[in-house]
Amino acid sequence: QVQLVESGGGLVQAGGSLRLSCAASGRTSNTYNMAWFRQAPGKEREFVAVISRGGGRSSYTDSVKGRFTISRDNAKNTVYLQTNSLKPEDTAVYYCAADGGRFSELGYRIADYDYWGQGTQVTVSS
Repeated sequence: QVQLVESGGGLVQAGGSLRLSCAASGRTSNTYNMAWFRQAPGKEREFVAVISRGGGRSSYTDSVKGRFTISRDNAKNTVYLQTNSLKPEDTAVYYCAADGGRFSELGYRIADYDYWGQGTQVTVSS
């Protein structure tokens, strides 16, 4: 079992930045790929970014490329999402997810992930 707890969300003006954190407990963090998803009001949850177990590979959805950076510190069992140049359309609840070590390839689908945090709200004002 893996428990995930997100933090770092908040209210920020357009153009601002936030650093989201996801602390993992349970299994050793470097045995699973980890990702960030988000869900805006009235919309489906969508993929944002993923990072491999060792941190050497990452991938992003097109709308955040060049603005968001995913990273991880396995010694601290924590994954981060640095969000820069935020836009009002980035407003959503951001969720951290872990794939439970099932895959060597990076996953982009909700079904690829076994464990989820409770989410942290990011609100970007115009």
